Amino acid sequence: MILYGRNPVREAIRGPRAVSRVWATRGAVREPWLQAGSVPVTVCAAEQIERRCGSPSHQGVCAAVERFRYAEAGALLRLSEPLIVVLDQVQDPQNLGAVCRTAECAGAVGVVLPERRSADVTPAVCKASAGAVEHVPVARVRNLADFLHEAREAGLWCYGADVTGRLAYDAVDYGGGIAIVLGAEGRGLRPRVAAACDALVAIPLRGRIESLSVSAAAAVLLYAVDRRSA
Repeated sequence: MILYGRNPVREAIRGPRAVSRVWATRGAVREPWLQAGSVPVTVCAAEQIERRCGSPSHQGVCAAVERFRYAEAGALLRLSEPLIVVLDQVQDPQNLGAVCRTAECAGAVGVVLPERRSADVTPAVCKASAGAVEHVPVARVRNLADFLHEAREAGLWCYGADVTGRLAYDAVDYGGGIAIVLGAEGRGLRPRVAAACDALVAIPLRGRIESLSVSAAAAVLLYAVDRRSA
């Protein structure tokens, strides 16, 4: 896999994945984390980097790293009072990356995706996450509703974000293990996934737009959990 962008490459070097080589422009190679010498660096032109990674958004650097390793979803449930983000068919790589970045910053122990009709962790997702996918586990499951039932059996409370939710997001006691469930923009949660949640919570919308982006909704809910559990 070829990662691109300064944050994704830096976090890949800091993270658990093996990084075999970095290509950087003369400007980018001055970054202190590249000067440390832990990974071989080849200095080359920006045009060569763009051809190698296939994107103009490389910020002067790309790297060859081992393939992304997905986590085991059951292992997340075995953690003590985990905070897990569950995404129902979020197919846009930018949205997935942004949610992973929010999840990592808010202290979530992992992100869970369905195996089908969901974005995979690609270089574009790594770039959108600013490298957060190197530090927050991402797991895939065959059936999201079944996973939520398993989460509830493991003692977690599962809260789905939905505009029709009867509970205000800030009126919930977010104690213990929590799964925050978010659907794709436009479609929201599928009925079976919504039914597998303990409750649906709503974020108030004061303006004319009908919904928040999934990454913005994730930020609101994850930091509500953080505030309530503090």
